[in-house]
Amino acid sequence: MWLFEPLLGVVVVNPEPPFRDSPNEHLELLDAYVELQNLLLEADDVTEFLQQAVSLAAAVVPAAACSITMRRDRQLLTAASSHPLALAVDEIQYGRGQGPCLEAFHTGTRRTVPNLPEDERWPAYRPYAVAEGVRSSLSLPLMVEGRALGALNLYGTSLSQFDGPPTGRAEAFARQIVTTMRIVMHRARQIELERQLREALASRAMIDQAIGMIAGRQDISTAAAFAILQEASQRRNVKLHAVAQEVIQNISGHPYEPPRPFTER
Repeated sequence: MWLFEPLLGVVVVNPEPPFRDSPNEHLELLDAYVELQNLLLEADDVTEFLQQAVSLAAAVVPAAACSITMRRDRQLLTAASSHPLALAVDEIQYGRGQGPCLEAFHTGTRRTVPNLPEDERWPAYRPYAVAEGVRSSLSLPLMVEGRALGALNLYGTSLSQFDGPPTGRAEAFARQIVTTMRIVMHRARQIELERQLREALASRAMIDQAIGMIAGRQDISTAAAFAILQEASQRRNVKLHAVAQEVIQNISGHPYEPPRPFTER
C-alpha cells in the first residue's frame, strides 16, 4: 500500500480549462478540482485517493468507467477503477499486450478511440473490449517529471463519447491528478530525507558518547579516542556506529539510550 501523510495548504494549480465550455460546465470542473484536492487531504493512503479520483473523473467527463494504470514491480496493473468494466478491459490489454492504455503509458501521448468496433488498431484487444460493451475510449498519460507514472483511462458505451468538450475536461482533470501525485511524491521524498537525517544524528550522538567514554577511561584526547574507534571499525569491517554501540555496552554495562527529544510543555 502506498502511504502518505495528509498535506495542508494544497492549492488548485492551473484551474482554467484549455477549452471553451458553458459557464455552468466551467464551474462544475472547478468544483471537481476542489473536490480532488479535498480527496488528497482526507484519504489515508494513495490507493484510497486514486480510487476516489477515478470515480470523480468518471462523473466529471463523464464516462461509463474510468481507471488508472500504473507500474509496480515492473508490471502494469490497474491501481484504481470506478467500475468493473474498466478493470475488465484493462486486464484484456495487459493479457494481450496491446491496447490504448498501454500505448498512452509507453508513448506518453493521448490515445483516442471514437469508434472501437471499426478501429483496426490492436486487433488482439478490440473484439474482447467490444464484447464487454466498450464502444469508445480515451487514455491519457499521467506525466510526472518527464516520465509516465500512469495512464488515466476512460471507457464509453456509446460511439464518440469523448469527442469535443469531454476530451478537454478529461485532459484538464488528468493534469490535476498529476499535480496531486507530484505533491505526494515530493512529500514522500521529504519524509525519507527527514528519516535519514534523524538516523544520521542518532548515530552521531552514539559515536560521540563512545568517544567520550574511551577518552575518559584511557585518559586520552577525543581525537585519539576517535582514531581507536575508527581503527576497530576498519579492522573488523563493521560500521562505526555499531562499534560505538558495543563500546557503550561494554563500558557502561547497559545498551545505548538515545537522548529524549525536546518537547515543549
